[in-house]
Amino acid sequence: MSRILIVEDESIIRSALKRLLEKNGHDVSDAESVSDATSRYPLDSFNLIISDLRLPGAPGTDLIELAGQVPVLIMTSYASLRSAVDAMKLGAIDYIAKPFDHDEMLKTVAGILEQRPAPAATDTTATEPGDGQTHILGSCNAMQELYRRIAKVARTDATVLILGESGTGKELAARAIHEQSDRSGKPMVCVNCAAIPETLIESELFGHEKGAFTGATSSRSGLIEAADGGTLFLDEIGELPLEAQARLLRFLQEGEIRRVGAVQPLKVNVRLIAATHRDLKSRARSGQFREDLYYRLYVMELRMPPLRERENDILELAEAFLDKQGRKMGCEPLRFSPDALDLLRRYHWPGNVRELENAIERAVILADGQQITPELLGLDVEPHSLSELESQYQQTRSTPSPVPDAAPAAPARTDLSLDDYFQRFVLENQDQMSETELAKTLGISRKSLWERRQKLGIPRKPKG
Repeated sequence: MSRILIVEDESIIRSALKRLLEKNGHDVSDAESVSDATSRYPLDSFNLIISDLRLPGAPGTDLIELAGQVPVLIMTSYASLRSAVDAMKLGAIDYIAKPFDHDEMLKTVAGILEQRPAPAATDTTATEPGDGQTHILGSCNAMQELYRRIAKVARTDATVLILGESGTGKELAARAIHEQSDRSGKPMVCVNCAAIPETLIESELFGHEKGAFTGATSSRSGLIEAADGGTLFLDEIGELPLEAQARLLRFLQEGEIRRVGAVQPLKVNVRLIAATHRDLKSRARSGQFREDLYYRLYVMELRMPPLRERENDILELAEAFLDKQGRKMGCEPLRFSPDALDLLRRYHWPGNVRELENAIERAVILADGQQITPELLGLDVEPHSLSELESQYQQTRSTPSPVPDAAPAAPARTDLSLDDYFQRFVLENQDQMSETELAKTLGISRKSLWERRQKLGIPRKPKG
C-alpha cells in the first residue's frame, strides 16, 4: 500500500482527494500548509506528496527540497504553462491543473508510483499515530500534543497510564503506542477489567494450575503470559479488585508472575499500558486502590481530551465516520444537511467519540435519501448549554432578540457579548443551582466555570 501526503489548504478539496485515493487502496495523510506537513510528518516516509502550489505561508514547491527523494506532484488552479514550467524546473515530478478529473488524477498518481520505488523502511517509532494500523483522527492542538507524547513514549518501555472519559479513544492511543514501539511484531493483549467477574480476574490475568480451585480441570496460562514479548493493555484498571492489584504490583516490580495454585514464579517480558476514566489518586486516598500500585502506574500519563473540547475536530470525525459507514453499507455518497452540521457542533457529546460514531451509524441505517438530517442523528441538545448561548449570541449580532430566560421586563439588547450572556445566566441561576448543576447546564467542567468566574469577576453566592 502506497503512502501519500496531501498538502492543500482548502478543506473540501483536501477531503475529496483523500477519499478518492483511499478508495483506490492508498494510505493517505493530509496537512493544510508546508509548516503543518513538516511539523506533523517525516516527509521521507511517504511514496508521494501531492501539494497545491499556492499555500498559506511557504509555497508548495518548498516541499520539493524538503522531501528529498520523495516525488512531489504539484496542483495548481493557475493552469498556465508558466506556473507548470516553474514547478518542473524546481524539481516537481509533474503537475496537474485544478479542477482535476478523478480519472486523470488516479492515472497520474499510478504512473508516478510505478516509476518510483518505495522509500526505505523507517523506524515506526518516529511516525505519527495512525501511520501504522491504528488511525487516530483529529488535528486540534490537544490532539497534536497527544500525538507528540505517543511518539515519545513509544520509544521506551515505560508503563503508561491513559486517563480520559469513556468513549474518548483510550484503547486507540494504547494501540498506537504498541504499533510504534519495538514490540509491534509481538502480541498486544487487551483486557477490560470491568467486564471480568471479580472471582475470575486473577485466574484470567495470571493463569492457574490444575486443581487450584473447583473447575480448574487443567493448567491454563493467563493473559499476561499471552502478551509475553509484547504489550498488555488493562482498560478500566480502577475496577481491579485489591487482591489482583497486589499480584499486578509484583509483576510490575519483579517482571514475574505466579499462576493461581503454583509454587514457582514465571519470568515475563511485558509492557503495561493501563487506562481508566476514574480518579485513581482519590481512590488511592480512600483505600479503594493501592497507593503503591498507583505510583507504579504513574510513570507516564496521557490525557485523552473529551470531544466537547475538540470543537474543530467534530466535523472532521463526523465526515470520516459518515464515509466509513456509507462504504460499509454500500450506500450512495451521503452528506449532512446544514441543520445536522449545526447540531453536531452544538451537541455536548457526553459519550464522546464513541457516541458520535454510534449516532452516525444509526443515521446511515435510518436514512432513506442521501442527506443526513438532525432527526436521523437522534441527539437532544440540553437547553441553555454554553454552545446554545454561543449560537444565540451570534444570532443576536444580526437580529435583536431577548436574553434566554431573562425577565419579561428586561429590554432587548443587541450589544451583548458572549461573556455578557454567560455572566447573566450564572447570576440569574446560581441561587437555584449548585456549582455542579450550573457547570453541567452550561456544558462545561466545574474547573472551567471557576476559571470563567475569575476571568469575569462573577462572585459566588454566599453560603447560608
